[in-house]
Amino acid sequence: MYQLPIEPNAIFPFLLAVSLIELTPGPNMGYLAALSAAQGRVAGFRAVFGITLGLAFYMLLAVVGVAEIIATAPLAYGILRWAGVVYLFYLAWEAWRGARETSPGHAKDVDHAPFWRGLIANVLNPKALVFYVALLPGFIASDHAPFWLQALILGSLHLAISFGIHCLIVVGASQAGDIIAKSQHAVTVRQALAIGIALIAVWVAWETR
Repeated sequence: MYQLPIEPNAIFPFLLAVSLIELTPGPNMGYLAALSAAQGRVAGFRAVFGITLGLAFYMLLAVVGVAEIIATAPLAYGILRWAGVVYLFYLAWEAWRGARETSPGHAKDVDHAPFWRGLIANVLNPKALVFYVALLPGFIASDHAPFWLQALILGSLHLAISFGIHCLIVVGASQAGDIIAKSQHAVTVRQALAIGIALIAVWVAWETR
């Protein structure tokens, strides 16, 4: 009898777990909301591709076992953690500086910076590392396919869910941004989103200590 490479009973709990994780406010959600509201849908989608590639980086590290080595090395993990926190503060500062732009959604249509910022933010995201080291192995069955194959399948499912949720955030935030842009409080709202990213940086530092 043919056996699936992953445990069928683990699929739904895994999908539910990663959906809840992705729907929980965090660095990616805060950055995408602020970026899409200020610069529009095109910039937001570019950031989504960068974020997805960054997550895929850690998925592949988990597949080959490198992610666990990094997570259990205090110095390497500490460097990654603080680099990620500092980079989030940098993104917050960039969002604050750009809050007064009158038409940010059109000024940066050919700017690929959102892609690279999304990528770097996730390569330096310790929570992404912890996800693939701490959560993913719990859904892998020892009596099914090899670890690397199960990790690749489950990781790909996570990437698909993450991509879909992030795209919805971009669409919603960009629509809200269009409304905000016509408001006399546009600058204040964008500055508040920038402060939100900074607060998320503080939260990440606390949660990953």
